[in-house]
Amino acid sequence: MGTQDLQGFLFLLFLPLLQPRGASAGSLHSPGLSECFQVNGADYRGHQNHTGPRGAGRPCLFWDQTQQHSYSSASDPQGRWGLGAHNFCRNPDGDVQPWCYVAETEEGIYWRYCDIPTCHMPGYLGCFVDSGAPPALSGPSGTSTKLTVQVCLRFCRMKGYQLAGVEAGYACFCGSESDLARGRLAPATDCDQICFGHPGQLCGGDGRLGVYEVSVGSCQGNWTAPQGVIYSPDFPDEYGPDRNCSWALGPPGAALELTFRLFELADPRDRLELRDAASGSLLRAFDGARPPPPGPLRLGTAALLLTFRSDARGHAQGFALTYRGLQDAAEDPAAPEGSAQTPAAPLDGANVSCSPRPGAPQAAMGARVFSTVTAVSVLLLLLLGLLRPLRRRSCLLAPGKGSPALGPSRGPRRSWAVWYRQPRGVPLPCSPGDPQVEGSAAGYRPLSASSQSSLRSLISAL
Repeated sequence: MGTQDLQGFLFLLFLPLLQPRGASAGSLHSPGLSECFQVNGADYRGHQNHTGPRGAGRPCLFWDQTQQHSYSSASDPQGRWGLGAHNFCRNPDGDVQPWCYVAETEEGIYWRYCDIPTCHMPGYLGCFVDSGAPPALSGPSGTSTKLTVQVCLRFCRMKGYQLAGVEAGYACFCGSESDLARGRLAPATDCDQICFGHPGQLCGGDGRLGVYEVSVGSCQGNWTAPQGVIYSPDFPDEYGPDRNCSWALGPPGAALELTFRLFELADPRDRLELRDAASGSLLRAFDGARPPPPGPLRLGTAALLLTFRSDARGHAQGFALTYRGLQDAAEDPAAPEGSAQTPAAPLDGANVSCSPRPGAPQAAMGARVFSTVTAVSVLLLLLLGLLRPLRRRSCLLAPGKGSPALGPSRGPRRSWAVWYRQPRGVPLPCSPGDPQVEGSAAGYRPLSASSQSSLRSLISAL
């Protein structure tokens, strides 16, 4: 047994001993019922267009008709905040929950929060009434003027409890699932107090307790439920520096499917690795410069080990991923658009060889036609080269005269440049005297030096 195998075996052997006392790892509510994975619903892209659920409350105004306000479809041309020619609830300003503009009332109110039952991150159990006699959560409690959701979660996790509740913006309570059996749910909008330690989070309300599972944002865990959610450490707060966390995934089934709902790492030195738990072999690795592809990742392993490390300067929102076990490695062979099939071989720094897939005759035929056309073209060029001196015809094109067809040179050391569209459409200055480039490169910027080098290598290999 190799060193990596031994480390993986010891980790899986002792991982149950590392679990918080009383924690029910892998017990997060089904992620399929949630449309939000951020605590403030900034990622909500659903279709509720009233301030209340199922058509209740006031109707929302269309975002393309709110130019008189701070946020409209005109202020979000790239759709980064989800605004457009619709009237669905959104959270473009990082408020505590999604909202929308409404027809102004006599009191001067022109916007309201949206009560969206499906927009609560997995691990949030709801808003509960706390009458104080007895308390909704019967464990230890405390107060803090710097309270955030994760501060309370960490406190209750250290105390060995399953649940954490935040109240009135500054109070934290701990408890167990037996407390919820006698608890009474309150409307979601009753938990409307901003956390004293974070203006973008809600920490319960007056006599109202926002309850979470302590496994949210934990630095380790052993997940065996058929499906669930794994958050980066300290979530929903930003992860901190020098974090070294591991999670073991072993749901029932022969394979795994992961879907990243959020992914924001500070730089390439903050890294998330996916390894086969049995062999320790690296399956995939992502960092601040190499995010995961959109859509589900299917891994042909039944047990997975995730490790996350941040450097001394690490500080970002982190990630949220959903997982589910597949009974068969070939389940759902027709992957939905945008999904990515993941090979079981290491891809990080490895030489990957590709071979034609069986059952792709059209691609093979296309390659043969291309090779034939290329060979014929080369022969014709050679024949023309032999005929030119015999016919004593001069060249029609004088080398070095005129601008290259793809654009003039950008400097003495760089004979060509590649441009890509800048996502936010910020125009970049062009060198004077290049009207053609100024017209075509507006909204574009040059690739980085490393990308230019990689592209040159690719072109040289063709």
